[in-house]
Amino acid sequence: MAESVPVRCPTCRRENAFTPPTFPCACGAPLTLPVLRGGVPVEILHRTWQASWVEVRCEVCGRQDEWPAPESGCACGTVVRVPVAPAPPLPPPNFPSSGRPAPRPAPPPAAEPPRAVLRPAFRPVTIRTARDCVTAAEQYLKWLGYADAARTRERTASGVDLRGTGVVAQVDPTTHATKLREIECVWLNGLNDSAIAVFFSLAGYARDARARADELHIPLFVMDLTGTPQPVNDPADELIKYGAAAR
Repeated sequence: MAESVPVRCPTCRRENAFTPPTFPCACGAPLTLPVLRGGVPVEILHRTWQASWVEVRCEVCGRQDEWPAPESGCACGTVVRVPVAPAPPLPPPNFPSSGRPAPRPAPPPAAEPPRAVLRPAFRPVTIRTARDCVTAAEQYLKWLGYADAARTRERTASGVDLRGTGVVAQVDPTTHATKLREIECVWLNGLNDSAIAVFFSLAGYARDARARADELHIPLFVMDLTGTPQPVNDPADELIKYGAAAR
């Protein structure tokens, strides 16, 4: 677990213990946000999308990505954004005394790629109501290999409809194209659960939502009234081919 750091509330001056969040990097290593010790927290009065993200570099693979900016709440009701140490510059290449670049170390052996899964044909669930959409998506996730995928008891504010071991999914049964915000919300839920995030939509996706899903490697499916989800991007094709092993 990450070590907690003290964060002083700018309103009541109370000092609160804050544990930096940890996210899974694309390389598989845990990435803990490097909270800046002694940094001055900033009270959040108006939220903006740009200020809600920070760039952090993974110490294991060197990959630099955007992650949700850490926030801390005080008992007085103040919510602050905790400053994060800026990503250090990449180290310069190592030149030995000969003046030539040092040879690169041999790459580690590549992991064996997952094997394609053979499964029987999917049995669709006819869609007549919004509830049928969720049921169809639940059956489809089980068909993909997430045997314990089940409907959440009560749809959360983030919109997660289905959860299972290693997977979270959101279902949009409306007649409007799914928007960008919903794609990013289900992605954040996947990060929090260390699970793959999947989206099912009845009316398709807005252009920016589709592009963002491709960047985040989120499988997207479109459902027709027969209840048969159809893949609309490469991550969805991979999920169908490899099932739960596609992570």
